[in-house]
Amino acid sequence: MPNIFEGTVTCPAGGRFAVVVARYNRAITDKLLDGALVTLREHGVPDESIDVARVPGAWEIPVVAQRMARSGAYCAVLCLGAVIRGETTHDQYINRQVSDSLGQIAREFDVPVLFGILTCNTVEQAIHRAGGNVGNKGSECAEAALEMAQLLGRLP
Repeated sequence: MPNIFEGTVTCPAGGRFAVVVARYNRAITDKLLDGALVTLREHGVPDESIDVARVPGAWEIPVVAQRMARSGAYCAVLCLGAVIRGETTHDQYINRQVSDSLGQIAREFDVPVLFGILTCNTVEQAIHRAGGNVGNKGSECAEAALEMAQLLGRLP
């Protein structure tokens, strides 16, 4: 039988978590943050093991996520934001650069960097994904962070 590695949704011993959250579209991002914090707490992460950094918008998330990942202090970095399509293609440039940057940061520093940034066509879609009828993507991001931190801790 092969060796199977899989994480669980529990707090790793001594695990610290960083959350980088955009203030832009705050009515949405505050709900994402609330969902992430509730989920982390429900799975045994004490408040003193969670650091939250607020940034102006999604564009600024990668530089703060990189600083936190580079510090070596965190077992995961959760990135939360909401980019909503407008009348131009501006959202596409932001979404592409932020997603590419976060993936690169995760690989460079060997720490899970979770993509909890909504990329929606409408405000209504964002509301549904921030605690509405589609769930809370901040909560899902926190669950993935817990699982990935456990998994990386089990890998050789």
